[in-house]
Amino acid sequence: MVKMKGWLGQMGFNKNGGNINWFPGHMDAANRAIRRRLKLSDFVIEVRDARIPLSSANEDLQSMLCEKRRVIALNKKDLANPNIMHLLDIVEFKLKEVITREPTLLVMVVGVPNVGKSALINSIHQIASSRFPGETIVFEKMKRATVGPLPGVTQDIVGYKIAHQPSIYVLDTPGVLVPSIPDIETGLKLALAGSIKDSVVGEDRIVQYLLAVLNTRGTPLHWRHLIGRETEGLHHELDDKPEYNLKDLLPKRRNPPNKFDIYYIEDMVSEVQRTLCTTLSEFNGNLEEEGELEILIDQQFEALQTALKIPYKASEGRMMVSKKFLTLFRTGKLGPFILDDVPDTSDSAS
Repeated sequence: MVKMKGWLGQMGFNKNGGNINWFPGHMDAANRAIRRRLKLSDFVIEVRDARIPLSSANEDLQSMLCEKRRVIALNKKDLANPNIMHLLDIVEFKLKEVITREPTLLVMVVGVPNVGKSALINSIHQIASSRFPGETIVFEKMKRATVGPLPGVTQDIVGYKIAHQPSIYVLDTPGVLVPSIPDIETGLKLALAGSIKDSVVGEDRIVQYLLAVLNTRGTPLHWRHLIGRETEGLHHELDDKPEYNLKDLLPKRRNPPNKFDIYYIEDMVSEVQRTLCTTLSEFNGNLEEEGELEILIDQQFEALQTALKIPYKASEGRMMVSKKFLTLFRTGKLGPFILDDVPDTSDSAS
């Protein structure tokens, strides 16, 4: 891929600041607490984001993790490559293997922010409920692991007893990152996946990076079949729609969307995909050149503002485009993606 450091700007992904000071004080304290408790743990589940299975590894903890019995669980696989084995099957297998030898088990769940550690703990309890009926602690009487779509929901190390005979205790830990992210692209991948708050990096920069990845991979060309074709079935024009908040797509929403909402989102996604495909197809520049790639991305921002019917002036419109586009990506509406360069993922960005 073309090197994007120049036009994205020098982002200081380091503990002591730079242009962006992203390493909050509570992470430093949490990092030390996690290291202390790791020594006491019998088993570790390291949760990573399946879209960035390499970039979402906490390198500072790897030396300690390698000395423990552990499972690396790739979470959010529905947003990445759908052929990844279901992580809960692996976790269940490993837990049963250890439980046969030890009557009491202390399991520690670690990972960078917003990879789904707390959600996984709630799923582990469901496994315990089904595999050890009658022996499982009534989890509903305890405080469930809190989950949310933004990083930093878990602030302290919290312990849960999820089963009795065998006794299984689980430690839910705050998401922590390394004090110095090794390179700008790793930092942008973490921001794109939601492990770094948008306000730290800026939605505009994050979307610039995402569009650069899509364009250089040729991903929008896979949506060529949408050009000139309206959504099949009942089709509603965006002009006729009431205003919707895309935050309703995030996991915290309790009520399922109705048919009207579904058609609205389908139309929006199709319009976004058609717009990106058309702008890339008609672009005659060299995508290997930073300046020309930047020109294409600027054109796409303008086209997306028109496609999404955002009636704001340039700066405000670009921000609104960024927020909506990020929501569509993070909720999987644009399709599954793997951003890291890993083996056998040549088709994962289509």
